[in-house]
Amino acid sequence: MRSVFVALSAVLLLTACGVGDSPSGAGLDKAAPAGTRPLGDASMQAKTLRPSPSSSLVVTGVRVGSHAGFDRVVFDLSGTGSPGWFVDYTDNPSQLGSGRTIDVQGSTALNVNIDGTVSAHQAGVAPAQLDHTEGIGNVVEVVSAGTFEGRSQFVIGLTTSMPYSVEVLQEPLRLVIDFRQTP
Repeated sequence: MRSVFVALSAVLLLTACGVGDSPSGAGLDKAAPAGTRPLGDASMQAKTLRPSPSSSLVVTGVRVGSHAGFDRVVFDLSGTGSPGWFVDYTDNPSQLGSGRTIDVQGSTALNVNIDGTVSAHQAGVAPAQLDHTEGIGNVVEVVSAGTFEGRSQFVIGLTTSMPYSVEVLQEPLRLVIDFRQTP
């Protein structure tokens, strides 16, 4: 019985001290949970992955956090399937479909296309206010360019180009972009 109690106590202690994998709350995160680490292999190259065939996702929120050694942008998703993406730095961000220039603050822009998505209207849910999210750290702002033909487009304005990684986290489903801060 004592060994069961000790094992249960250890599990509870480890759970309470677990490493956070995403910023908490909506909008800006001023402080990171202790032990938060960057995800994936960061590089300057374009990142791409196809969505699962039956994906029908809606972007429901955008959050920005600054952590020791990296900044993070989180795109909250709801719906079915797994997202795909095409993410790359661009000098002239333009909106899918229209080609309209997207104005974004910062000295460089990361174009984020989340594949396997539908608009809130198509999904029958109330649209979230995603037009603009204030930045923190090296992330100046995140601007939504809307959803077009299964692809939701966002542009992240940055103070400088930095190596980045793109990962999907589950429960809840979210696409995470981490920017490694360089000395």
